[in-house]
Amino acid sequence: MLGLLAEQAIKMFVIGRKNWLFSNTPNGAASSAIIYSIIQTAIANNLKPLYYIEHVFEQMQLNKNIEIKDLLPWSDKIPSRCINTAT
Repeated sequence: MLGLLAEQAIKMFVIGRKNWLFSNTPNGAASSAIIYSIIQTAIANNLKPLYYIEHVFEQMQLNKNIEIKDLLPWSDKIPSRCINTAT
């Protein structure tokens, strides 16, 4: 079951793989993988990916001493604007 969920999560990236020409280097591919992982983890934790990523970047910029555990998608410190309330 877990394998099926993982396959479904990356399906949109596999279908569009020819569009990812900017990932023509190992560093580009690694960067893409990191962003895709963050987005899919946010979705899996019922968050709005754009708002979640904005929150993480804002906190990293404003608070140099922030702990990583406070930025994880399952943290209770994630603001409500990041939570997907649509069913």
